Amino acid sequence: MDAISLPQSTWEIIGRLLLAMLLGGAVGANRERQGKPAGVRTHALVSLGAALFAIVGLLLGPEDPSATSRILQGITAGIGFIGAGVIMRRPELQDVQGLTTAAAIWVVAAVGVGAGVGLWQTSLTALALTLIVLGLGERVDRWLHKG
Repeated sequence: MDAISLPQSTWEIIGRLLLAMLLGGAVGANRERQGKPAGVRTHALVSLGAALFAIVGLLLGPEDPSATSRILQGITAGIGFIGAGVIMRRPELQDVQGLTTAAAIWVVAAVGVGAGVGLWQTSLTALALTLIVLGLGERVDRWLHKG
């Protein structure tokens, strides 16, 4: 089982950041293939940024034990602004678009935090589940709205 841990070297920090970027990019690739407004770059950068903030929070922990908590709260609140940017309301169609992409951005931020604090197995599991939801979700939605 993986555990939250301080990175022990610059290489470990680089590895965590790369992992976060790749995991976020995988979700972004799914969104890009679907023609959604936020793709590989957006998702990879959100995940990378969240991981960096999480690492900084861990590294500040010995000097300021509440730093990690405050940083995670800031990520959680701040990511909503990016998510809101991809949501579009179309009154003429009585429709809202972009909610799934906004949710994916929110999830990749959490995946990035997980990678940043050393929870790589948890982050990989969350990635797999996210891709399953994105891959199967549209088919399930169509099936539910058919009847």
